[in-house]
Amino acid sequence: MHRKFIGKKVFVTGAACGIGYEICRSFVSEGSVVGLNSRSKESSMAAVEKIKEEFGDSHVSACPADIADLPKIKEAIKNFTSENNGLDVFVANAGITVFERFIDVEVDKFLQLMNVNMCGTYFSVQAAAREMISRNIAGRIILISSVCGVQAHRNTSAYGMTKAAIIQLARSLSEELGDYGITVNVVAPGATTSERTLEDAEYVDGWKSVAPGRSVGSPADVAHATLFLADAKSSHITGETLMIDGGWTVTSPL
Repeated sequence: MHRKFIGKKVFVTGAACGIGYEICRSFVSEGSVVGLNSRSKESSMAAVEKIKEEFGDSHVSACPADIADLPKIKEAIKNFTSENNGLDVFVANAGITVFERFIDVEVDKFLQLMNVNMCGTYFSVQAAAREMISRNIAGRIILISSVCGVQAHRNTSAYGMTKAAIIQLARSLSEELGDYGITVNVVAPGATTSERTLEDAEYVDGWKSVAPGRSVGSPADVAHATLFLADAKSSHITGETLMIDGGWTVTSPL
């Protein structure tokens, strides 16, 4: 079977479960050398072992670091790149959510959100770009945003502003990093099944009823879009945002 990403070095943040995990799993299935990052060593190792059980000949390693701890995440990216002699694809998936009414958002929650979604994303991408540039690699950087970054949604004022900022970051970096042949794009999921969302018994039926495609996304849908943007054949796509929402943002009913 032909595999598109054989030998490509890929680092994914926030990948112990859900979308990040499926992105790692998909790259491994295509022959990549993958660095799987999450906050703790235990969660990183557990996810790596799960992938290795499925793909016996896989090249996936745990790269634990809290993305909000900038020295640690930079070190994790640098170590992975050094150990594997390169970095071809960086996926900035790590993020947290705050679903709270604007008038009720507390400063500590807001600052934590900014540290993870803004500072963590910005400086981890910077660290990855520096590694690509130093090795003259025309790499791929994919940022994970959300429909909340392009469409107003009740109780997501703080979260939504971080996801909108990620979209603008990709636009800005597409020009700056284009000088080095690096593309920067965004994947923005809508309603997506995960361990967390499926705790709501009405989640799937509720979102299916308002999406034009009458469907709810899966982590595999997001992973497929991520691999598309990471493909060598997508080299002429940069600064773009790919919505993976079953068409929800077209009409945006609640």
